[in-house]
Amino acid sequence: MSVFLSDQWFEELNSRLATSAPAEGPVGTVDCEVVFAVSDVPAGLPSALTLSISNEGVRVSAGVSAHATTIVRLSYDDAAALTSGRLDSATALREGRIKVRGDVNALVPAAGWLHTVLGD
Repeated sequence: MSVFLSDQWFEELNSRLATSAPAEGPVGTVDCEVVFAVSDVPAGLPSALTLSISNEGVRVSAGVSAHATTIVRLSYDDAAALTSGRLDSATALREGRIKVRGDVNALVPAAGWLHTVLGD
């Protein structure tokens, strides 16, 4: 994949989400938006991304959604390591490298979707 959080990274990730993940969310999926607020971002890249999950599927976009059910705060290096598989979320949580505010249960479907796509 391209440079983490670049326009090309978002395009590639959404393309993979559209082709690799199920076309629809699991039955009973509740619409949710998880914002990942990222610190220490290199100049020119967005400091946040929103993962939107619904029965229609999943999409990742740059920026912060006003309708977020969960906000996850982490550093750029840790976020890049999580998306590349160099760091697992359980370790990052245990070590305090990730801070979560809001509906923690929204992270379960978010992690599942991202693992499906990024774990390929």
